[in-house]
Amino acid sequence: MTTTRESSQHAVARPFGRTLCAMITPFTRAGTLDLDGAGRLAERLVSEGCDGLVLNGTSGESPTTTDAEKAALVTAVREAVGDRASIVAGVGTSDTLHTVELALAAEKAGADGVLVVTPYYSRPPQDALEAHFRQVADASGLPVMLYDIPGRTGTRIEPETMIRLADHPGIVAVKDCSYDFLGTQKVLARTDLAYYTGCDEHILALYAVGAAGYISTVANVVPAGLRAVLDAFEAGDTPVSARLQQRATPLIELMMAAGLPGTVTAKALLNALGLPAGPVRAPLLPAGRETVDRLLAAYEELMTA
Repeated sequence: MTTTRESSQHAVARPFGRTLCAMITPFTRAGTLDLDGAGRLAERLVSEGCDGLVLNGTSGESPTTTDAEKAALVTAVREAVGDRASIVAGVGTSDTLHTVELALAAEKAGADGVLVVTPYYSRPPQDALEAHFRQVADASGLPVMLYDIPGRTGTRIEPETMIRLADHPGIVAVKDCSYDFLGTQKVLARTDLAYYTGCDEHILALYAVGAAGYISTVANVVPAGLRAVLDAFEAGDTPVSARLQQRATPLIELMMAAGLPGTVTAKALLNALGLPAGPVRAPLLPAGRETVDRLLAAYEELMTA
């Protein structure tokens, strides 16, 4: 017999999967793109529970990678994971025409979808935002995931704008870093957009009210641990799911809310564990020894809990 929870969860559209990692972009010691390392990291992430990978996003240092590097990364990761995971390519810029160019290049490189962030710095009003997203969605054959992260871009995609954009057949999902739980629920209630939380502390909370899953930076280091949160909820064991989310909280806080970008902390921890990562690109600076030690301690505590 199918439970109520199973029915409701199975009804949620998941165009790109459920457990996605916002993958870092590995570099060599010299700072060049490490495509071999990217393939090995992607393979590990998929084998340990990720059914989707987001490349060339914030965690992937997209502001400091070239257009050619972005396309090469998508191609290399597609070759590494085949059809075992979806690949969503970050293509958002502050320039609509450049964003379209990147979307077309991502499609050619083998991506399954594109992540389009709100144009940053210029802070366009809502009608201009809507026109931007529609132009990108019209230009590419790939489904579009909107990326709402006003803390970085300076502009919110307002719920009413989301609701209007949901009528475009090519706009299918949202990566939600709005920190507006009420606004998110309003859009969930009025559209079929697939919501993915981009805030690791909201993995269980947003999933419980109808999200499709998550896009996690912390999953770079603990992919299986975060997937277990959703697996327990799907199995009907909310107390276990809540405990797993709570156990991950110290690591989530150190990686995402302790004053350093998640890219810096993820690469620091991956390097300390001997996994592909390499340096960050300027203007980012690497984490110091004290930070690395704290990250390792939190990681080890989570893995032995």
